[in-house]
Amino acid sequence: MLKSVPNMLTLGRIIVIPGIVALFYLQTPLGQWLACGLFAIAALTDFLDGYLARAWSQQSAFGKFLDPIADKLLVSATLLLLTGFGQISGATLLPAVVILCREIVVSGLREFLAGVNNKVPVSTLAKCKTALQMLAIGLLIIGPYGPYALPTQFVGEWCLWIAATLTMITGYDYLRLGIRQIDEIDKNNESL
Repeated sequence: MLKSVPNMLTLGRIIVIPGIVALFYLQTPLGQWLACGLFAIAALTDFLDGYLARAWSQQSAFGKFLDPIADKLLVSATLLLLTGFGQISGATLLPAVVILCREIVVSGLREFLAGVNNKVPVSTLAKCKTALQMLAIGLLIIGPYGPYALPTQFVGEWCLWIAATLTMITGYDYLRLGIRQIDEIDKNNESL
């Protein structure tokens, strides 16, 4: 189960979440920078685990199961922390809600389709969305404690809005593909 490096990286993404939570509660610039560092390492493992699993032929059912869960836990927990600590508020809550809702819809769709042996492949646009989303969240964690020359809060908010737009596009694509597959299943069941 955890014998491969990619699976350990994926599990590590879940293990760092309590550390990120604890660092938020420090409510200091150092705490925010350390939380951002942990988040950045976790985000990096999101890209590394899949790459290594394919490169080393270590793809496993456990990894395929755990990877999307780790991603959603990391993003959801951090967005909730950012909201709870007032680092995103007002209109910036909208892209966070869009991102969380899309994750729930796509997860449910993938779970259903996996139960009937169909798959929803990850698109290149979805990978770009994830990268931008991770960048946005990292910048928002730092928020007002960023370098003087870089308005991290402002840039993070804009990146979150762009990520939410890509989230809606990829969510629609997944939903359209999933509904098409569900319709085929229903047609096949009717013909029996």
